[in-house]
Amino acid sequence: MTTELPRPSWKSYLELCKPNVVALIVFTAVAGMLLAVPGLPPMGLFIYSSLGIALAAASAAAINHYIDRDADALMERNKNRPLPKGELSSTNVLSFALLLATISMVLLIFLVNPLTALLTFLSGLGYAIIYTVYLKRMTPQNIVIAGAFGATPPLLGWCAMTGEVHAYSLLLFLIIFVWTPPHFWPLSIAKRKEFAKVGIPMLPVTHGVEFTRLQILLYTFLLLIVTLLPYLTGMSGLIYLFSVVPLGLGFIYFAILMMRRKDDKTAMQTFFYSLMYLTVVFIALLVDHYFKFTL
Repeated sequence: MTTELPRPSWKSYLELCKPNVVALIVFTAVAGMLLAVPGLPPMGLFIYSSLGIALAAASAAAINHYIDRDADALMERNKNRPLPKGELSSTNVLSFALLLATISMVLLIFLVNPLTALLTFLSGLGYAIIYTVYLKRMTPQNIVIAGAFGATPPLLGWCAMTGEVHAYSLLLFLIIFVWTPPHFWPLSIAKRKEFAKVGIPMLPVTHGVEFTRLQILLYTFLLLIVTLLPYLTGMSGLIYLFSVVPLGLGFIYFAILMMRRKDDKTAMQTFFYSLMYLTVVFIALLVDHYFKFTL
């Protein structure tokens, strides 16, 4: 009989950072940086901004691990996280989160600009404390409200390059804000029993799966409308438009498929499509942006 060896500590600390989530955050933040300037941004500012935002996101993720440690131990998908498995102590996790947050703020305040530092701090605080401690267990609209914190990365990236909150950066914020519910609710449908087990009032737990599927469908229609705004306001051109329309129709297709098939497999397929969807939307924004400036 073989005994599973404990993971090296660096892997445990890396898992605290939720690298897949942070990668998407940094990607959208970088997109905001690139969209904010006509050419390439100053390399030093670009690196410091990216690193500062990434470390802040990783710090918030580590705090989320700490606060949710008891619930994670009861959830099948989270029980192997470092804290439930005893790989790290609570002191380790909090010290690590504080270190990341400190480095992040030093970088952003002194090497980027104070406004980006402030907005990044408020975003991290909103996710790690306001959402995780209060909203997550208070209302089935938790993920809708929390979307305001998760939608900030492109706005932060734009602000890092320009020192201001531009109207176009708010459009990028709005896209992610409206995307968040139809992205997360399919996962919450597939994992509804786990959320119910630990008393987290996700929408399918409190209002039922059918109601949640309808909300997902309605949000996908709203998302299609919102993603047209960059084109309608002159921020982006035809490359973006011809990309985002079929992507949006694809999201609507999956939402309709969820209502017809009513199984968890389709819900997870919709969840994974939503990840691809957001990535390609921002790639389309960048391709359109740089095509325009190379003409």
